[in-house]
Formats: sequence, C-alpha cells, structure tokens
Amino acid sequence: MDRIVNVGIIGCGGIANNKHMPSLKNVPNVRMVAFCDIIPERAEKAAKEYGTQDAKTYTDYKELLKDESIEVVHVLTPNREHADITVDALYAGKHVMCEKPMAKTAADAKRMYEAAVATGKKLTIGYQHRQKAEAIYAKKYIESGALGDIYYVNSYAIRRRGTPNWGVFLDAEAQGGGPIIDIATHSLDLTLYLMDNYEPQMVLGKTHKKLEHPEAGNIWGDKGVSTTPLEEAACAMIVMKNGATIMLETSWALNTHEPIQEGSCVLCGSKAGLSLKNNKLVINKVELDRQVVTEVDTSAGGVAFYDGAAQNSAQTEAFNWIKSIVDDTDPVVLPKQALVVSQILEAIYVSSETGKPVYFE
Repeated sequence: MDRIVNVGIIGCGGIANNKHMPSLKNVPNVRMVAFCDIIPERAEKAAKEYGTQDAKTYTDYKELLKDESIEVVHVLTPNREHADITVDALYAGKHVMCEKPMAKTAADAKRMYEAAVATGKKLTIGYQHRQKAEAIYAKKYIESGALGDIYYVNSYAIRRRGTPNWGVFLDAEAQGGGPIIDIATHSLDLTLYLMDNYEPQMVLGKTHKKLEHPEAGNIWGDKGVSTTPLEEAACAMIVMKNGATIMLETSWALNTHEPIQEGSCVLCGSKAGLSLKNNKLVINKVELDRQVVTEVDTSAGGVAFYDGAAQNSAQTEAFNWIKSIVDDTDPVVLPKQALVVSQILEAIYVSSETGKPVYFE
C-alpha cells in the first residue's frame, strides 16, 4: 500500500475522534487533508491533531467535495444526514466510508446503495465488529462447513444501564431510534455476515419503554435519559427465507444482571454450534459420542488474519478499507448487505407500532 490516499472527514464529533481519525492516522499511506463540521472549532481541532500541515477546514461539506485531490470521504454525522452526504459524495467521485447504521431509514439506505451502483464508487459502512479477531476466525470456521446448516440463532446487544446521553443519541429525529438502530445494528450485521444469509422473509418485533427510573444507575448519568421518547429495549424474531430463525434482543436500559456486548451472537448449526459473546469465541460440538466445548484463543500468535493489520477491529477496518481502494477490491462490508440490515431494523419498529409481522417480498 505505497500509493497515497487523500481522505476528507465529514463530521468531527465523538465517533470521528474515538474511532475513525485515530485509526486512519495509523494507516501509513493515508493523508487526512480536509475536515468538515458545522462547529468550526471541532474541524479546526481535528485538522490540527490529525491533518496534514496544509489541511483545510469547512463548515459546508459540499465545499469539501469540490476538492478533486480527495479520493475518499468518511461520513461521521448523525444518522439523518448519512444518506444526503453519502449520495452527494459518491456523485462527486469519492469513495465513501459511512459510519453505522447505513441511514436513518431503509429508503435512505436504498438511495445510498443505488448511488454506489450508479457511480461505480465504493461504499462501505462502519460495522467494525466483523473485523475483530474472533469474528474473522468464526467466519473462516463456518466457511469450512464445520457448523453445517445454520438454522437457529440468537443475536444480542444488551446493556443493563448504558443509555448514551451526549451528542444527538437521544434525539429521535436525528437518530431514528434507540438501541435497535444504535447497537443492535452491529449484532445483526455480524449475525447475517456469519450466516451469509441476506434473505429475510418475516420480522415480528416489539419495543419497550417501561422502566420507572431509567436514569438511575446509568453509567453516563441522566442528562435526558428519563425524558427521551426512544425505546429502552426491544426484541424481535426474524425468519429467513430458508427457514433459519434469528432471535434478536437489545437494550440500553434493562433490569438484567447479565449485559451482553454489541457484536454478540450464538449460531446453532446441524453439525456444531458457535458462540461469540462479549468478544469470547466458544465452539460446541459432539466428538466420539461426547459433548465438547472449545474456547478459541485469538489474542496472539498464529497466522495473521490480515497481513500488516493490527488486531484492533477499528484499526483493521481502516486498514482493509484503504487497502480495498488501493487494490480496487470489494470492501469487507458491502452496501447491499448493510441495506438488508437497515430494512430489518426498520421492520422491527414497524412491527412494534402495528402489532403485526412485516413480510418481505
């Protein structure tokens, strides 16, 4: 990867500072040359910390897109802005990494996918849990045929008291939802990816907002937790066209003693099973007429999953994204896959509102 790739950052808030910019800084051939934010000071701070000496700052992303030297754009804004900015960037000739979820609505996600197809530019979504060491091993294990036919699955993203209360997380209009669209989106993406199944048939979902004091014990304090209209928890049954069933559970706040980190799932196949919960990978099977459970150590050693990439999921995501640009290959997360995730998430909300299952064609 010796070719220089110029990157523009649109949105210089929390996800940019905590994930994308630090990760891109460690990709040797990346130059962050432009930063945009509606708050000028945030763009200026980002440029000073992560940018080249001549990095430019903007408050209007359309001005940034006019810079022909920029090859790649990272869209790191609230969910409601993902689609418009991404579509504009694609038609401006840029490859786009958009932070998860793909968009606020399934219709917006479809616009993004169609723009990527029409322009021929690469579009990927920031589902970094696919690229943690446990998930990479699990994917290879499944592709070997060791699990057989995967037909019964649990997908988890459960916090006991972890409602985010900064930025626009509690703004329903800006974000489009609570834990379903915020953290369950990671778990569902990883689940479908490991199953290699993107053909849903039916979704039955229910959201919940029941806690008397949701702010009590919240790890980030109150600051709006008690007044937000967004769901605290939700569950859903997703039936795929091949008959496989996914049970999805998620919460920001729930009276449960066992939190399960986003990006967790349990896959049961006709030959064996696999659990990836809280970044621990366990395989279960029957050998010599005995039940066997094996915990896989992916912490160090062995064959490198991606040559030159760190074993940090955000860093691996950045490395492989830029590599796909340089090598002109598909990114790890395809927009068509992310679109299905958005369609299923939206179906959970619709099903909860109507009290009826949502069927896919």
